[in-house]
Amino acid sequence: MAQPVVSREEWLEARKALLEREKAFTRERDALAAARRTLPWVEVSEGYRFESEDGEVGLAELFGAMSQLVVSHFMYGPGWEAGCPSCSFWADGYDPMTVHLAARDVAFAAVSRAPLAALLAYRDRMGWRFPWVSSRRSSFSEDFGVSFDEEALATGPVTYNYRETTMRSSEAPGLSVFCKDEAGRLFHTYSCYSRGLDPMNAAYQLLDLVPRGRDEQGLPFPMTWVRRRDEY
Repeated sequence: MAQPVVSREEWLEARKALLEREKAFTRERDALAAARRTLPWVEVSEGYRFESEDGEVGLAELFGAMSQLVVSHFMYGPGWEAGCPSCSFWADGYDPMTVHLAARDVAFAAVSRAPLAALLAYRDRMGWRFPWVSSRRSSFSEDFGVSFDEEALATGPVTYNYRETTMRSSEAPGLSVFCKDEAGRLFHTYSCYSRGLDPMNAAYQLLDLVPRGRDEQGLPFPMTWVRRRDEY
């Protein structure tokens, strides 16, 4: 890990060179975000129903008074004893963001296939407050590419992150974005999965700044080190 130790002047020269690359990356990221916003939309015609704290609701109810909705596909399958540690790592940052999202006409909710009682109990354990609903009685999680039945897993590759791949788990992480127009029609505008979720994790963004980075080299799996916040 040891790096050369140089004078402040030499460090400043190297830092300015890196700054040019960072600026180029920022410009490309802005361009990519703009391109993302120009994607065509798909109308959501399925009548998805969810179990919520307020009873059974549809996708439209998850918007509340907002016209845009971000859904976190949280890995918590039926029969699981607890939510996924990695998804929990991401979820630790959700609560502080929801008020800011609302200020920009964006609602937020997490969706999982576990029964609502299990989701709410786990949310209480973790100290979270964001809306969390169960999709166990609809095909929502399967249709948006984050849940897979056992037969599909056993018979061959499944489609995840827009390509065929072999999955070992019936649940996978993802994020989907929806929009509602003035007539009340619902549209799917964007989804991302796998490494596409990295920017939503503030802790990873900070780790990328420190000398050792994420320090995941040599681990059996990059996120082997991650624990639920009450298990460190």
